[in-house]
Amino acid sequence: MKRFLAIDIGASSGRHIVGWLEDGKLNLKEVYRFENGPKQIGDHLYWDAERLFREVVNGLRVAKEQGVAPSYIGIDTWAVDYALLDEEDKLIDDIFCYRDKRTEVPVSRVHKLICFEDLYAKTGIQYQPFNTIYQLYSDKMSRKLCKATSFLMLPDWLNFRLTGVKKQEYTNATSTGMVNAQTHTWDEEIIAALGFNKNLFGELSQPGTIVGELTQEIQKVVGFNATVILPATHDTASAVLAAPLDGQTPYISSGTWSLLGVEQSFAHTDESSLKANYSNEGSINYGFRYQKNIMGLWMLQNARKELRNISFPELANLARASDISDRVDVNDNRFLAPKSMIKEISDAVGKKLGVASTLRVIYESLAQSYKKAIEELEANTGKTYSTLNIIGGGSRDRFLNELTANATGKKIITGPVEATAIGNLAMQMIGVGDIKDLSKARSIIKQSFDINEVE
Repeated sequence: MKRFLAIDIGASSGRHIVGWLEDGKLNLKEVYRFENGPKQIGDHLYWDAERLFREVVNGLRVAKEQGVAPSYIGIDTWAVDYALLDEEDKLIDDIFCYRDKRTEVPVSRVHKLICFEDLYAKTGIQYQPFNTIYQLYSDKMSRKLCKATSFLMLPDWLNFRLTGVKKQEYTNATSTGMVNAQTHTWDEEIIAALGFNKNLFGELSQPGTIVGELTQEIQKVVGFNATVILPATHDTASAVLAAPLDGQTPYISSGTWSLLGVEQSFAHTDESSLKANYSNEGSINYGFRYQKNIMGLWMLQNARKELRNISFPELANLARASDISDRVDVNDNRFLAPKSMIKEISDAVGKKLGVASTLRVIYESLAQSYKKAIEELEANTGKTYSTLNIIGGGSRDRFLNELTANATGKKIITGPVEATAIGNLAMQMIGVGDIKDLSKARSIIKQSFDINEVE
């Protein structure tokens, strides 16, 4: 039996999930899971890149030990963060976390060289202070970029460590704010205007492309050989591939971030999209996910840590017990990396809140942000949507789903929960020809996993 392995790494955890087709259904087996999170060194936030790579290899070893060694492996992670390598292919320092505040000065300097309106017209990528373009300019200012001979997004770097092959994958590359929405290649004018070395930006590969086989060194460690293949390496791109969408059904990919959008065949770079801060991120076959980043479950996750990691259902029950009417703007940068999320919310509403009231403010504010985003989506596309499909881990939060249904007035369909890993696996299977195309993959997914309607 041919097995595929999705290595799905998020900002708070990673997982190795083996998948295989049997009797027309996609079957899953989780073989490994590990914790993740940024580390504070001095005033900066970094990812422990070498530890992440060790966890990738550990999970491969465990798959072998459990008798489910895969033939194919695909890695996805969050977007925007990257590795810089020197002439010996060694990592230059550690990988910055996007929540680090180092881009405050670079943002204004980038916009002096090329204004954001022009950037948006070229790339269609929404403004976020942590976009790769601003992080790279920070590296230029610190002269770190001068040492670099290779630039690889995080999953591309992990693939390189496994295979020795460097490939730059398209969906994740679009999140950098440097890929032209018309040509689907690196925008040479942007790169030249910012004084970046154009040799860092090579050919972009589509999901489904073969990267290579495991190196001899890795084979000795894990006990088997396999072929690494590109899924949509941006985790949201993989998640949306798994959404059982009918026609132009919008989605919310609900996790640490909430991404609300709809699949489109072209990029919307008009003034209304710019003002609404909608993004046009790449999908398979050069399509787009016209979507908006919303702070998402990050706020609940941080509150949960402060409350000594009580369960998410307990968080929801506490929130239900409050009827507070205060709301906050969940996309305010003050919530990106506060020392205390609970205190930050109290400060934002201008009064000290109890635990239940704090949680209710988060829940209601998220639901209202979804309402605003879907209204903007309908205005900008000129279409009215009756259904909203919520996928990912957040689709299990019944209370948030109920509030979203009430706020938006849409029929809410939830699932699949492991959307990112499922989309990763589906793209691998499409890449090697085991599944014909995305339409067939979504048909299989509908038959294989629980898809529910919020009552």
